[in-house]
Formats: sequence, C-alpha cells, structure tokens
Amino acid sequence: MNTKKRILLICFFVAAIPFVKAQKSSDFKSDTVNFLKLTGAGAAFEQVVTQMGGMVAEANKEVYKKEATESIDGIYSKMAEMYMEEFTHDEIKELVKFYNSDLGKKMASKQMMLMQKGMQLGQNWGMELQQIAQKYQ
Repeated sequence: MNTKKRILLICFFVAAIPFVKAQKSSDFKSDTVNFLKLTGAGAAFEQVVTQMGGMVAEANKEVYKKEATESIDGIYSKMAEMYMEEFTHDEIKELVKFYNSDLGKKMASKQMMLMQKGMQLGQNWGMELQQIAQKYQ
C-alpha cells in the first residue's frame, strides 16, 4: 500500500472515531432512558402531570396535558444524563435485564409505594430524633 493510501486510511479512521463515540453515547442514552421507563418513572411523571393539572383552569386542561406530557421527554433526557454519570453502559444494560425480569417488574410496580412509605418513616424518625435532641438541650 502506498503512502497516500495509508494516510487516507488513517484519516478515515481518525475521522470516524467521533461518529463511533457519538453512536455509543446515543445507544447508552437510549438504553438509560429505557431503564428509567422500566423502573416506573413514567408512572411517577404522569402522576405529577395529573397533580399539577389540578391547578389548571378547566378550559385549559387539554392543552396543558399535551404540553406537560411532551415535557416528559426532557426530564427523561436529564435524568438519563445523571444516571450515565454514575453507571457504565454495561451496568445500565444489566439493570435493564433486571427490570425486564419478573422480580424487576415486581420491584418497579412497588417502588413508588415503597418510596412514599420510606419518606413517611424518615419523617417520623426525624420527629423522634428532634424529641431526643430536645431532652439534651
């Protein structure tokens, strides 16, 4: 192979690196969004949209719901970026496998309820700690 062909070949591979990285990043993000959806995050987002919709005038509810629902893609994207900073692509793939399993589906269906109960437990414990601290002031 002559020198010109080698240089062109090297240039081609160097130029292709950003494309390959972008594709991997795109796949990583797509897999991460898929993972978030499997965890039940979508149901939580829908619940928030509905709750906030209670403040909207009846005449504007339909247009509100459309715009608010469209905004969910943006929160998925931001959350995916947050998860991508903490997990590798391979780890996300493993989480997707888990959430597609029977146990993972059960976890996803109970996650919101468990979080709510956990927050209540945390609040109760905080009040208990406050009473303990007051004894020692």
